[in-house]
Amino acid sequence: MKNAFAIVTLSALLSACAIAPQKPVEPPAEPQPAEPAVAEAPAPAPAPVAEALPNTELTGDLLFRLTKAELEFKNGQWQGPYITMMALGQQTRDPRLARRATEMALTAKQPGEAMAAIRLWRSLAPESEEAAQFFLSFAVTADDLGEAEALFEQRLKDAKPATRPLLMFQMQQFLQRAQDKNAAYKLQDRVLMPYEAMLEPHLILAQGAFALNDPVRARSEAAKALAIKPDSELAILTSAQVSGDVDNATQQLKGFLDKYPQAREVRAAYGRILTDNKQPEEARKQFLLLLKDQPDNLATLYALGVLAVQVNDAAEAEKYLSRFVTVLEEHPDDERNPAKVLHILAELAQQRGDLDAAYAWLEKVDESDEKIYLAARIKMAVLTARKGNTDAARKQLEELKPSDPNDQAQVFQTDAQLLRDAGDHRAAYVVLDNATKRYPGNPDLLYDFALVAEKLGDVELMEKALRQVMIAAPDNQHAYNALGYSLAERNERLPEAYSLIDKAMQMAPGDPFIMDSMGWVQFRMGKLAEAESYLRRAYALRNDPEIAVHLGEVLFVKGDIAGAQKLWKEAHAKDPKNDALKSTLARLNQSL
Repeated sequence: MKNAFAIVTLSALLSACAIAPQKPVEPPAEPQPAEPAVAEAPAPAPAPVAEALPNTELTGDLLFRLTKAELEFKNGQWQGPYITMMALGQQTRDPRLARRATEMALTAKQPGEAMAAIRLWRSLAPESEEAAQFFLSFAVTADDLGEAEALFEQRLKDAKPATRPLLMFQMQQFLQRAQDKNAAYKLQDRVLMPYEAMLEPHLILAQGAFALNDPVRARSEAAKALAIKPDSELAILTSAQVSGDVDNATQQLKGFLDKYPQAREVRAAYGRILTDNKQPEEARKQFLLLLKDQPDNLATLYALGVLAVQVNDAAEAEKYLSRFVTVLEEHPDDERNPAKVLHILAELAQQRGDLDAAYAWLEKVDESDEKIYLAARIKMAVLTARKGNTDAARKQLEELKPSDPNDQAQVFQTDAQLLRDAGDHRAAYVVLDNATKRYPGNPDLLYDFALVAEKLGDVELMEKALRQVMIAAPDNQHAYNALGYSLAERNERLPEAYSLIDKAMQMAPGDPFIMDSMGWVQFRMGKLAEAESYLRRAYALRNDPEIAVHLGEVLFVKGDIAGAQKLWKEAHAKDPKNDALKSTLARLNQSL
């Protein structure tokens, strides 16, 4: 049930105004602010109180020692400068020097010294929220929960009622880093006990119990939260998540929406759970209701676009996803990258034959993510080739210089594929031969090299390359299938061919192309019934011309000429230039 649908966590309510450690050592991670999930998010924390600074005279000696320490630290030394800052901090009682000592220790990855500096900082500026959060990060990570508990208790006790929920959520986020999760949960239970009349403690405890696989406690706390505030979106979302049953969660969300139809977060979660449970039309209705109130909501536009893709409604998918891109261009959001949407739009445009539109969408993919950008540029080269300009496409690929060797290998693979598509198998062979020498252990390059070698008639080289793939990637079912099929096609070493294909099928039992190979080797071995069975299953899964050709030949040998002709005509309609179809018809002296 944890993965049944995306649910907002309590830590998402952490306000952007909360102060977080700037450079925590590993493993303390910097708390990341997030947009409040629902309207009932706690009030923002008050502005931090300015630290009381001592009236210290900046003497020549003090300036010299500070400058010397900073220069030494800049030159790669940390211990001397750290000691200087600690000593001067104690001497002057200035918390800024203790803070600087903390930064030096963090940069040098010295957690013990960092903690000592933080303790000094807190003693010099007990009112500093920043110092307190640094301390909590280190204390929780080191499982020094005793000191942390005292500070959590004091912070909640001193807080104004309006800001207390925020501090509770901050405590939850800090304690997620604790090594001893059970101890951290018990700490939360004790610290939150005085505030059990509030909604937030029960939500925090429900989430914590759920994470610890204690569904009974989780459901109990969620029920208490709903009893306190029956119209709370976060409470019903938490209750649905910890329910342990998808149907139960669905009914909870639906029932809540019947009472509170304006609950956007709940409706979005309901839409997601319907999507995950393969109810795209019902999910679409929910997201359309959300879109009616907020027509430019990015999350809703994306959800509707993806749902349209799932039900093969290309026009609707393009409408919503293109609007997503437009809205994001008009109102940039650093948290959202449109690259995935741009790739989908390019694919949709290509499916309807508009290669120029597909190319234009891919041009919008920026370089913020190297791999996504590379995928877009490779696809653009493929589109250029499909428009009839293979030379220009290859030039586009040549300009790509990815830093990752695997990515560079992918560029070579694409270059070879463009040449193969253009019918220049000899040039593709040269590209892949050079690539396999540059990246000798890359199984994908070796596999493509094997296929080109076979195309050129060098079956020994093909087999050698495929066996290298099997060594480099023993779970690569395609290598076993390719070699087995090649042997079956040549009617050689059929028991070995069967063994190779059988191994491939064990790795990927639902692959229609491996089923095709199994049917073909059964045919070569004279087992016509088994051959027909495998090939029919393969053709039902994938309406591929070559599978149709194979199944047609099996039917032809069994005497079903009409059935064979029907399949061959289907293959011809899909691919009139199919080599397998041409050779089969010529060999059997048949025509369409």
